[in-house]
Amino acid sequence: MDWQSTLIRVFVFVQDRFGSQLYALAQRQSNNNQPTFTDEEVLTIYLFGLMQKRRTIRDIHTYAADHFPDWFPELPSYSGYVDRLNRISDVFASLSETAIGEVIKVIKNINPSNEARNEARNEARNAMRLVDSFPIVMAGSKRSSQARVAPDIANKGYCSSKNLYFYGVKLHVVAFSRPGTLPVPELAGLSPGSANDLTVLREALPVVSGSELVGDKAYVNRTLRTQMIKEQNLEIVTPIKKAKGQTRLSAADRLYSELVSRIRQPIESLFSWIEEKTGIQAASKVRSTRGLMVHVFGRFAAAMLLLAFNS
Repeated sequence: MDWQSTLIRVFVFVQDRFGSQLYALAQRQSNNNQPTFTDEEVLTIYLFGLMQKRRTIRDIHTYAADHFPDWFPELPSYSGYVDRLNRISDVFASLSETAIGEVIKVIKNINPSNEARNEARNEARNAMRLVDSFPIVMAGSKRSSQARVAPDIANKGYCSSKNLYFYGVKLHVVAFSRPGTLPVPELAGLSPGSANDLTVLREALPVVSGSELVGDKAYVNRTLRTQMIKEQNLEIVTPIKKAKGQTRLSAADRLYSELVSRIRQPIESLFSWIEEKTGIQAASKVRSTRGLMVHVFGRFAAAMLLLAFNS
């Protein structure tokens, strides 16, 4: 698909969702509540720039100014554009949800008929799900104890898979498994870097039901597993943890754990793909809570649109 077609598709996506779902989150209580450079244009340029692998807001702004000034003749200065992005930061979490919906619609080939929607819902109820999180790093190991940006949501955490202490947040994802290809996110949310993955999952579980939910050892909890099977017909599948004082697992338990790890590996591939396409994990240039929302959910939404447009 050429860049013009992609840009038009992004604008149509933003315009459709903005009018029906996002407008209330971006309303201005001022005399300038209908600027000549619209919020839809602000979002379109940001998402499209990310999809073209522009990694910073400055690069995105320069790219738009240099390559399509006729498309966006009212594009403000760089500082004005940053201000406009931050003003509508509340939009980005909802925008990422609608982008997830776009992927699911394309993958499931959902049309407006009730029959097709019901069939898609039944498939979703029976699909295996994968769960995991990954760090959004605002400051690495050496600076993690001194960082103070966005303290209302970010703090110091540890990522065991990367053996990394960091200051920032974690993005948690529950995704539908798809054999042979990337899983499709169903839910995504942020937590402070120090948050326990199992604690965060407990908050999401009420909206997840049916089939299996496969995670790593961070999600091991026998009581919760029994409760979910009984109440929601949902089995939480994890590798087997060593008991206190146990030095090694039995051969059968090791084999089972290796199998679970292979099953959940695609969600790690999804995270690597999102990072490759958007640079989502490097957030050292973020300077505020609003900027953090723009960075995380804007990049996640851009990745979901890439997944939808290329499926």
